[in-house]
Amino acid sequence: MGEALQKHDVFQAIADPTRRRLLHLLSDGEMPVTAISGQFTMSRTAVSKHLRILAEAGLVKDRKVGRETRYRLDPEPLRELQRWLRYFEQYWDNKLMALKLFVEDGEE
Repeated sequence: MGEALQKHDVFQAIADPTRRRLLHLLSDGEMPVTAISGQFTMSRTAVSKHLRILAEAGLVKDRKVGRETRYRLDPEPLRELQRWLRYFEQYWDNKLMALKLFVEDGEE
């Protein structure tokens, strides 16, 4: 889907733990919706709604094979998330270094 047609961004799409689990599941390769929905306790319709949100964010692609719809991960939009997180790594690194120094000082 083109950017103008996107209804959800990457951040909205991955905010839900079910959608993060779907992305993890699809990282192993393309799967039909029937196999995907078998991994969840929710209805196939509910799984399809989550997949649609992921597709609208560009995180998954679907294709028809006969009467079956198959989904696969498209990790490219995750680069936006990676860039955003990279900026904040400087803060995490500083906090981890401060914690390390605090712990090491306490051991003496």
